[in-house]
Amino acid sequence: MNRAFLHLAAAALLTLPLLPAHAAEREPYGIGLEGFAYPYPVSLLPLVNDGEQVRMAYMDVAPAQPNGRTVVLLHGRNFPASYWAPVIKTLNDSGYRVVVPDQIGFGKSSKPAGELHFDTLARNTIALLDHLQIAKFDIVAHSMGGMLGVRITRAYPERVPRLLLIAPIGLEDYRLYVPPTPTEKIIENEDKLTADGYRKQLEVNYSLKLPPDQVTPFIESRFNIKGAADYPRWLRAFVSSGQMIYREPVVHEIPLIAQPTLFIMGADDHNAPGRPNAPEALRPKMGQNADLAVALAAKMPNAHAEVIPNTGHLVFLEARQKFDELMLSFLAK
Repeated sequence: MNRAFLHLAAAALLTLPLLPAHAAEREPYGIGLEGFAYPYPVSLLPLVNDGEQVRMAYMDVAPAQPNGRTVVLLHGRNFPASYWAPVIKTLNDSGYRVVVPDQIGFGKSSKPAGELHFDTLARNTIALLDHLQIAKFDIVAHSMGGMLGVRITRAYPERVPRLLLIAPIGLEDYRLYVPPTPTEKIIENEDKLTADGYRKQLEVNYSLKLPPDQVTPFIESRFNIKGAADYPRWLRAFVSSGQMIYREPVVHEIPLIAQPTLFIMGADDHNAPGRPNAPEALRPKMGQNADLAVALAAKMPNAHAEVIPNTGHLVFLEARQKFDELMLSFLAK
């Protein structure tokens, strides 16, 4: 092969378009979502849960012009705390300090070897706020975070002036519909799930109205950790969170909440954890979430439910303007 040909070949290679980053094989994220970007700096608080040393990740975002109040955002089961980015900005712009933890077992926080419990997560959250010297805080909680928000509000009523529940799960007792399922069986099923299958699962279970590119980070934050050496530890913690939802209902506590409470529901949100494992005749009765929220609010001394039409489970991302209006109006009262 002559020298002129080699020069031409080299020149041709230099003019080829670069492949996009996602076309190359990426390093897997760590099970603490190392490698997955969050919108604000993340700090870690050392804790001890059931004798195990763990670290709780959180964002603490200060506004440019503080109004002297703090909002704590509580995430759902299938979402990293990063998905709160637009809500953080809205609250910051209105003067609120915003504290956004990843609960132990989720996101950038430790994945414990022991089982997860709402009482433990509640104590962890209070420990974080004590560490930050925040005595009172409003709670804005989504999905599974709504169940935790209920538990915190009931356990520490003097700390929580207001509770805003966004498409919360736990508005019914899933044990009335779904038989108990062994943890090992759930682990086996979850391990078989593919990224495409998970996307379809989110689209169906959550009645998603978001464009596919906005759903992709949720897929990546779960499936790009499968190559991590300690992935089995993450998987067991994830399944433990599902068992926590099943075994530790909060619906019976909700009518006892005296603080001002607002439910913001998507009219199309029929998410019901465990529905595929329920007897077929019972499945249609599960997940009537907007109706359940309206009925529960009517039993509470100071509660109201707003139902946004043509909206699914991710209310604050799907109907941002309407959600922001409702949230800011409620917090300002």
